[in-house]
Formats: sequence, structure tokens, C-alpha cells
Amino acid sequence: MKFYIDDLPVLFPYPKIYPEQYEYMCDVKRTLDIGGASILEMPSGTGKTVSLLSVTIAYQLHYPSRRKIVYCSRTMSEIDKALAELKNLMDYRAKELGYVEEFRGLGLTSRKNLCLNEAVRYQRNGTLVDEMCRSMTNGIAASTGGTLCDFHESMNEIEPHNYIPPGVYTFEDLIAYCEKAGTCPYFTVRRMIPYCNIVIYSFHYLLDPKIAARVSRDLPKESIIIFDEAHNIDNVCIESLSIDLTEDSLRKAAKGINSLGDAVDRVKQVDQEKLKSEYEKLVEGLRDAQESRDQDLFMSNPVLPEDLAADAVPGSIRKAEHFVAFLRRFVEYLKARMKVLHVISETPISFLKHLKDVTFIDKKPLRYSTERLNSLVRTLELTDLQEFSAVKEIAIFATLVSTYEQGFMLILEPFETEQATVPNPILRFTCLDASIAIKPVIERFDSIIITSGTISPLDMYPRMLNFSTVMQQSYTMSLSQRSFLPLVVTKGSDQVAISSRFEIRNDPSVVRNYGNLLIEFSKISPDGLVVFFPSYLYMESIISMWQSMGILDEVWKYKLILVETPDAQETSLALETYRTACSNGRGAVMFCVARGKVSEGIDFDHQYGRTVLMIGVPFQYTESRILKARLEFLRNNYNIRENDFLSFDAMRHAAQCLGRVLRGKDDYGIMVLADRRFAKKRNQLPKWINQAILDADVNLSTDMAIAAAKKFLRGMAQPVNPEDQKGISVWEIEDLEQHQSNTVPAPMEEVSTK
Repeated sequence: MKFYIDDLPVLFPYPKIYPEQYEYMCDVKRTLDIGGASILEMPSGTGKTVSLLSVTIAYQLHYPSRRKIVYCSRTMSEIDKALAELKNLMDYRAKELGYVEEFRGLGLTSRKNLCLNEAVRYQRNGTLVDEMCRSMTNGIAASTGGTLCDFHESMNEIEPHNYIPPGVYTFEDLIAYCEKAGTCPYFTVRRMIPYCNIVIYSFHYLLDPKIAARVSRDLPKESIIIFDEAHNIDNVCIESLSIDLTEDSLRKAAKGINSLGDAVDRVKQVDQEKLKSEYEKLVEGLRDAQESRDQDLFMSNPVLPEDLAADAVPGSIRKAEHFVAFLRRFVEYLKARMKVLHVISETPISFLKHLKDVTFIDKKPLRYSTERLNSLVRTLELTDLQEFSAVKEIAIFATLVSTYEQGFMLILEPFETEQATVPNPILRFTCLDASIAIKPVIERFDSIIITSGTISPLDMYPRMLNFSTVMQQSYTMSLSQRSFLPLVVTKGSDQVAISSRFEIRNDPSVVRNYGNLLIEFSKISPDGLVVFFPSYLYMESIISMWQSMGILDEVWKYKLILVETPDAQETSLALETYRTACSNGRGAVMFCVARGKVSEGIDFDHQYGRTVLMIGVPFQYTESRILKARLEFLRNNYNIRENDFLSFDAMRHAAQCLGRVLRGKDDYGIMVLADRRFAKKRNQLPKWINQAILDADVNLSTDMAIAAAKKFLRGMAQPVNPEDQKGISVWEIEDLEQHQSNTVPAPMEEVSTK
């Protein structure tokens, strides 16, 4: 269908549009007109992705500026789904317009997912794939007679804008085309970004300075930036500027530094001019050299562009042997610092003062560690970069700790867990201020849209990320029937209150009531039942108690039981088995963890998720020293109280878990919030979930919840007339627009219906 938003003609690839989709697109268009940042919460399963793409593509192709669109999402599966939706949209536009528009749409993911080289692609470790790829593609291998990647080398004979024809390519399409052409999919996308109308990739490619410096540095200021599924954007910002060091990483770094020293000695014996020329270049300044701007560097600077120093590298580390000795001394200092049996928390200023007092290492050489190491690796023409990955971590740590003073904390924890008796120290350099990473994006680009299905309360994000918005909006879901049933269960059938509060979570009566709730929903839920726990530790504890009570044996009579683990491969296998059981009629229960891989990127649509059961409120572990430091920072700097942030964080993750079960308006499911505390926190849920909770469904016992669920499932089992699904046609849009503005709308026509 075709309709107008003001003077903008929008082609939408479906015969009807939901009212919330139209309202959403109007607000997106308004944001693009005004400029600035907006935060929009669109209900899950209502076509958020196609709405975003339809209006932004129409805006890009209609107005002369033809601004580039950068669409950021979280996981590879979500990026691929966005690419598939984009491909469908552009096919529809070509069909309706009668010609194919000059348009390129590509997605970027890690080397591991796009590599075609047989010697590299089957490595399990993604970091290892990255280092092997760099070794074979950074130009050093060619000059030293090392192994080259044929897929990468073949691209040198092709003009960059001709690497791939115009069109939209999913990852499967991209790999198939490049395999046939004999080119590298990863570098094809990297080098085609300037020629793309839209690029779809992970948040990290824009927010992490180490990656953004390589991938996103040339994006124009007029670009339209979209952060989809952005409910965790603050955590992504924090992770991008944080780093952990362990004793093992220090041991590997010491070994790598020794290898670096041996390489320097070898070059001094063979070609002293090479080191001399590097020294002269460092006197002039590394950033002026630009000799490797278009190469895939060993490492990029981990700090933000405006925080990079432009002057020459300090004299104390210009000579290669001096820099190696400098790194060796710094690593020995870190090793000595880790030999403690008590927790140490300190600011970067305190750390640097102690470092200088003990080792006489100054702040300035530390700041240049990343650039200096990168230069040395290139000068020595080292091809086996895997050996120096731990040295790279040390250099990144040194650069970060010497660059940032405010909004960061160093925390040294001698034991991995509270119960551990054998020391396994971790030195964490953690960012506390999420606004640091997103600030350059907000300042650099004209239009930014932050959106998700679960981003309530909306006003928390501008406060945490320290920016102002032009619009904040949450939309309700229009439904022809009640397709999801949210229930708040506060007590068991024996009227004992249920909660995951630390004081009572292991009480046998509470555990038994949770178990009975699981049994009853296992009996009545068709096909798939997804159960979320606040943490892995609590999940393991309660499953163990359920086993001893015979609860799992009872559940097993009705459903297969599968469990998410921290291991990605084990979880993938469990999900595959779960889907098979749901599809063949056996049915299954999937035990998962809030904030885990399953809660963030896996959809349980239709038979794969008829009920989602939230066991307890997913608060963070409040004894975490990093969390305590962040809470103190938020209180002191942004006036956000500890309880407000903890409650906000728990409820956004609870909403994310609940949203897994409803992936479209033709889907249906039951959302069970099993904790008495949810009754008071319902207002912090997204508007579309909160408005669907009836007052009668807020304080239920197990048997009352089961009765309500049975009634709901009986109703959903009745046949539904597709014409009853709520949606508005192009003519109704005209009426809606006329009603909203009280003016005669622009002419509209219905191009076609599917």
C-alpha cells in the first residue's frame, strides 16, 4: 500500500497497517525533520522493523540529501531478520514503481560468521579467527612470504564500488555471491560501506572506539542512526570501555613481550635502518604518518577520537627496545598488584600515582601504548599475531587507564566468587558512565532513533546517557482479541507468598509453590513453556531442590525439560531439541536466565512459546562491587537513586523475557509474573503490557492463575476470522490524518494489496 506522511510518499509492503505502526512512522518522520534524538517504545510483534525501514528508506530516497541509514541491532539473527525485511521491502518498491531503484543494503557481522577461508573459518574461538585473518590480510604477510588469503587478495583487482552489484543481501546471499566471485564477504562489506544506502550491523561497530575507528569513521554527519532493540544500550556503552585482566592474561602477555623483544633483536641484527626509520617517524608523530590508514591494523585505539592526543610519541618509548622494557616493567607491576587477598577499589588517578611511586612509569607513555605497539608490530612485520593478543590487552588497559579519570573505577578482586578459597584475582577497569561512549554519536550525527519493545520507563535513558531528546513516546497495541494474558501470581495455592527475595528464596514452601506453579502450567500449556530465573546460581539451586521434591519427575510426564547453560554450543543444542519437541507434539520446558543469551535474542513464536513463566524479579546481584560503584556514580552525578535504577533494570529485563512469547498479532501466549513484588512494580512495565493487565489478574494464587489461563486458552482455541484482525487501510489512514489535523490531507492512493 502507498500513503503519505505530510509530503512523504511511503510504500508499505503489506495490505494493511496497524494504527500504532502509522503513529510510530509519523513520529520517526518528525524526528528526521527536526533532527536530534528520540526514544520510541513499540510493542513486540507489531512490525517495528518494517515500519522503521519503510519510513526511513522513503525519506532517504524522496529527499535530495539521500542520507545514509545506519541500522544497529544486537545479535546476528536480528541483523539477518532486518536484512530479510529490507529485501522484501525493496522488492515490493520495485514491483510497485515499475523499476529497480539504485540501492545497496548490506549487513556486517564478525569475521567468524563471514569467513570463507578453510584454514580459518572452522576455528571455535572468534578472537583466534580475527587474529588469523589479520595475519593473512594486513599486507605484512605478502612482504614476508607468509600465507595470504586468496579471497582477500582477489579483491585488489576490482574497483571498490564494483565489489558487489546493487541490491539487498542477507548474510546467506552475501556469502553465496562472494563464494562464487572468489572474494571475501567481510571485507566486501567493510569496503562497500561508503557506497551503501543502508548498512545494518551491531551496536559495537558504532559505540566501541576500537571497532568504530576501523568501520564507522567515514560515516557522514547527515546519516540516520537507528538503535533497534536498544533496551540494553547503556550496558553496551559500558562494556565498550571496560577491560578485565587475569593472572593468566598477564602470564601470556609476559611471554608475548619476550617474543617481541626477540623479534626486535633479530631485526637489529639484520636491518637496523627499519627501526631507525620508525624512530624518526615517531618523532614526527604517529597520527601524522597515516601509513596504514586503509589497512586492517593489529589494534585500534580504544579511546574516543576526541580523546586521542595528536603530538609525538614520548621519547622514553620511541626506541623499540625501550618500549619492550617499558611493557615488561608494567606487566611485572600488575603481577605484583594482584598478589593480595583483599578487595581493592581505586580511581584511575590513585592507580597512576601508585604506579609512578613504585615504578617511575609516567602517565604519558601509558597513553601511547596502543599506538606504539601497533607501530612496532607493523615495523617488525610480525605475522603470527595470535602470540601477541595478550600484549594487546595490556596496551589497551594502559591506554584506557591513563586517558580517563572521571567515570571509571579499578576493582581488584582476589577471588572469583564469594565461596572460592583459592585465589584467582581479576583486575577490572570498569566504566561507570554510559554517556561517555554514546556522547560522540549524539554529537556527530543529526538524527538518532533509539527504539525497542521494552524500553520503559523512557525518561531513565536520557538521564543515564546524559542527552536531551526531541521526542519520547510509548505506543499501545491494537488487538482485535486479547491475544496475550499477563498474570501476576503472588502466592501459592496454600496462600503462602512467593518471591525470589534472598531471605526467603530457599524456603521449602516457596520453592514447592514455584514447583507446583510449574507443574500446573506444564499440564495446560500447549507445546512450549519457557521459564526464566533471575540468575544461573538461583536456577541451579531451585532445580536441585525441585529434583529432591519430585517436582521435575512430575513435569517430565507432560514436557521434555531442557536448560540454558553459559556454554553457547550446549545452549544451541538445547534450543534445537526444544524446538523439535514443540513441533512434534511432545512439548518441552526451557529453563533460561534473564540477561542470558536466550532472553536477548531468541524468539519463541507460536508453538515454541505458549507460556512464559518469570520466576522472581530479575534484580542484579547487589553485592557486586562493580554494581555498587556504578550505583554510587549514578547517584552522585545524575541524581538517580539506587533503588530506582535497580528496579528499572530488573523490570526492563523482565519485560524483555515476557516479550519473547509474543512475536506477532497472529500469535498468542500467557505471561506469568510469579513474585509478590510484581504487584507493586507493574507500572514500570511497558505501556502495552501494563494496560493489558486487568486489576483482577494482579494478586492471584496458583489455582486462580491456572483457572484464568485455562479460560484464555479455550478462547484462543476458537477459529478467528482474519478480517477481524485490527489494521487500517490507506483510506482509513486518510480519515485518521484528517481527524488528527482537521485539515484536508494530501492526496493518497492505494497502489495495491497483497
